[in-house]
Amino acid sequence: MSALAREPELGRRGGSNRRVAPWHVALILALIAATAAILLAMGRVPICECGTVKLWHGAVQSSENSQHLSDWYSPSHFIHGLIFYALAWVAARRQPLGARLAGAVFVEALWEIAENSDAVIQRYREATIALDYYGDSVVNSVADIGFMVLGFLFASRMPIWASVAVAIFFEGLTAVLIRDNLTLNVLMLLYPLDAVRVWQSGL
Repeated sequence: MSALAREPELGRRGGSNRRVAPWHVALILALIAATAAILLAMGRVPICECGTVKLWHGAVQSSENSQHLSDWYSPSHFIHGLIFYALAWVAARRQPLGARLAGAVFVEALWEIAENSDAVIQRYREATIALDYYGDSVVNSVADIGFMVLGFLFASRMPIWASVAVAIFFEGLTAVLIRDNLTLNVLMLLYPLDAVRVWQSGL
């Protein structure tokens, strides 16, 4: 990871320390391992109950959604990384890139744990189109954190316009193909709209 994680020069974006130190990598891996352990203790299944681990699963209305390594919601986690990088750059740009990335992993891990709580799972089933959603597998949650890391590192190396363009592209792509994206997901969790629910159902 340290070989990949170099921010652009100060004249473009970034702080004075543009490397991910080995101890930052160790901390990030420890956070991910702890997240997996907590999810297992919560009763989350390690892998899909179908008994396989797929690189990609594209059926949204399926009991296997959010059970494999990647799916149509993986771009949302990549966008998380873009957003977390921007927030960390504004709030803590003097901190090393690795420290900011570790903070982003911590926040994403907290979300993965909260997302797989009974209360949030039930909220998803009541307020969104995720009628078959019963929580993520641990493999999927770990992969989601990985996609966030990729988004964070992408943002650390690319100009702002590229991050914005990628976020808009992913949001538009998933809106067209599955009638859902990060924006709609947040909207429907916080303030469900019947018109959006009907549109997402394809009625």
